[in-house]
Amino acid sequence: MNLTPSFIRRRIEHRPNLLRIVDNIGWLFLDKILRMGVGLIVGVWIARYLGPEQFGLLSFAAAFIGLFGAIAGLGLQGIVVRDIVRNAAGKEVTLGTAAVLQFFGGLLAYGLILSTIFWLRPDDALAKTLVAILGSMMLFKASEVAVYWFESQVQSKYTVLVQNGSFLIFAGIKVALILNSAPLIAFAWATMAEALVVALLMLVMLGLRGLKLWQLKISLERAKGLLVDSWPLLLSGMAIIIYMKIDQIMLGQMVGDQAVGIYSAAVRVSEVWYFIPMMIVASVFPVILEAKRRSEAQYYELLQQLYDLMVWLSVSVALPMTYLSTTVVTLLFGEAFTKSGTVLAIHIWAAVFVFLGVTSGQWFLAENRQVLGFQRTALGLVVNVALNFLWIPEFGPVGAAVATVVSQATASCLFDAAQPITRRMFFMKIRSMNPIRLSGYFR
Repeated sequence: MNLTPSFIRRRIEHRPNLLRIVDNIGWLFLDKILRMGVGLIVGVWIARYLGPEQFGLLSFAAAFIGLFGAIAGLGLQGIVVRDIVRNAAGKEVTLGTAAVLQFFGGLLAYGLILSTIFWLRPDDALAKTLVAILGSMMLFKASEVAVYWFESQVQSKYTVLVQNGSFLIFAGIKVALILNSAPLIAFAWATMAEALVVALLMLVMLGLRGLKLWQLKISLERAKGLLVDSWPLLLSGMAIIIYMKIDQIMLGQMVGDQAVGIYSAAVRVSEVWYFIPMMIVASVFPVILEAKRRSEAQYYELLQQLYDLMVWLSVSVALPMTYLSTTVVTLLFGEAFTKSGTVLAIHIWAAVFVFLGVTSGQWFLAENRQVLGFQRTALGLVVNVALNFLWIPEFGPVGAAVATVVSQATASCLFDAAQPITRRMFFMKIRSMNPIRLSGYFR
């Protein structure tokens, strides 16, 4: 807030909730901008150094690990944050129990990762080694309860400080690996080491600025309650990750690692913007929950404003990128990745539906409609996999990009239109796409 212009600060300093939100968004924005800038530079450098095929294999391994991330998380993040906001007195039991659950979830996920890659690529020793190294990050999931705590308190600056400090150090290490002509496997070790350092430092930060670790408690009854609420979110999270990552897995298995490299270069640029809705929603969600308790009208008014904001933020990114895609990927990744331009021009439009989906996901959580949220995500997954099977053999990475956009639109909008209870959400989203509403915000 010290960096905020004085005329803006004067307008909001008497509104403590808004002040906390703006401050929290500022820290998250700093985090993501730094990661987007430095991460993109280092990621592009790594891609240029490795080339499409080895970069494709590394991207395949990362996407494969991502398929199991939801299992390790158990869908607990939103539930834990919600429950701490609702019942601060039970925070020690909620966090302690969630940590134990996620530790065992990480063990289960790592076991599934190893068994599946040995079945999927039995003769590819390098792929199995990469997956084994990167997959061990699932064992550090228990430390994420520190992130949940700071999110519930709208104090993301502590998370940002830890994650960005570690990120910058390991970005330097990866640059050193490039300059010393390190092999592909070294980049996997560096990524795993970064995750381990972040996990340890987050627990230290929780003890310093939040709850002492010895204050955390474990309750079997609380574990049952968390799992009862979170299992639909777990299934939704699995479905979301699968239909965001399955295209890279299917490309690798059906076309080859080089096609994954071409596709991943485009996706890296396209998905770098996805931090925007997550950052805003993470900061606003506690306030939306408070508004729901006060007034249903105010609650839906806040949701409509969020939808409006998300649509126009996403369009402002997608429209120029459509025309500049080939120039951007060639400038960043080099001539070897020229084919990524067409993929990016298509894939970038998935952002409109991702931005809307992230926002409406909070409605499902606030209304305790996690099962309905899972059904929505499962529909998107089925559509994505089916279209990938149809289009990847003939169109390769371009077919995978079109499948992503169609499946995201199906999950974020068409599902809502088909369900009576979510039809209000559908019309709110359609309303947010009206250009006339945009002009009203600038009067």
